[in-house]
Amino acid sequence: MSKTEKKEEKKIEEKNIDESIEIEEPKEESFEEKLKNTQDKLLRAMAEIENQRRRSEKEKNEAYEFGGFNFARESLSLIDNIDRAITSFKNDDNFKNTPNINKIFDGIEIVRKDLISIFKKNGIEEISCINKKFDPNFHQAMLEIEDTSKDSGTVVQEIQKGYMMKNRLLRPSLVGVAKKREEKQEKK
Repeated sequence: MSKTEKKEEKKIEEKNIDESIEIEEPKEESFEEKLKNTQDKLLRAMAEIENQRRRSEKEKNEAYEFGGFNFARESLSLIDNIDRAITSFKNDDNFKNTPNINKIFDGIEIVRKDLISIFKKNGIEEISCINKKFDPNFHQAMLEIEDTSKDSGTVVQEIQKGYMMKNRLLRPSLVGVAKKREEKQEKK
């Protein structure tokens, strides 16, 4: 095969390849199709705007309702420290014999009641847990206590009080949970 024949054969192959590839020219949309596409885009944009409005309304309400959530959680240490101080003073023999100690207790108790009142006004309440069934949504088990008088899984000791803020858990109760005493069976 000569060079010219090879060139001609190559040209024929290229021509066949070019003919097999169809080039689609963009067809022009009709007026109805353009209108339909525009309406579809408009409806999608309006739906997105409505969804954004709902999200922002929800976020605004949550910010208003739970804006002080972190502040409230950190404020719980105040009530914990007041309770510890009262317990410490009552258990210390030196303070028991001090005259007018009851006035100090009364003053501390007034501050404690005011703090609890402020918490209640803002929807913060204690979680009651003693003698209730252990619930991992509200309680955090710290230890198991062998107790045959209570059902297994019943909260028998509260180590630290838990609190709710409206319908959200602010801090779980740290608790001790009852467990049945295991009886050891002797092997024969």
